[in-house]
Amino acid sequence: MAGISYVFTIRCVAQMLGVDEDWLDDLSLGMDPEDGRLWVAYSPGEEGEGSVAFTEFGIENLRQLIADSQT
Repeated sequence: MAGISYVFTIRCVAQMLGVDEDWLDDLSLGMDPEDGRLWVAYSPGEEGEGSVAFTEFGIENLRQLIADSQT
């Protein structure tokens, strides 16, 4: 398997999937890095700014979570 070379911010993924960003963040809280959910830091330190981001695998997992939430 090839290494991860890029990720998508949560804002980008919410737009791609046509869902609310805050709702998507709540939905993804149970996901781990192995599931494709990552934290990207913009500044150093424990209180540094950052954003949730997803790998392509993470986006596929989100699509499944969204489908499951609608049934």
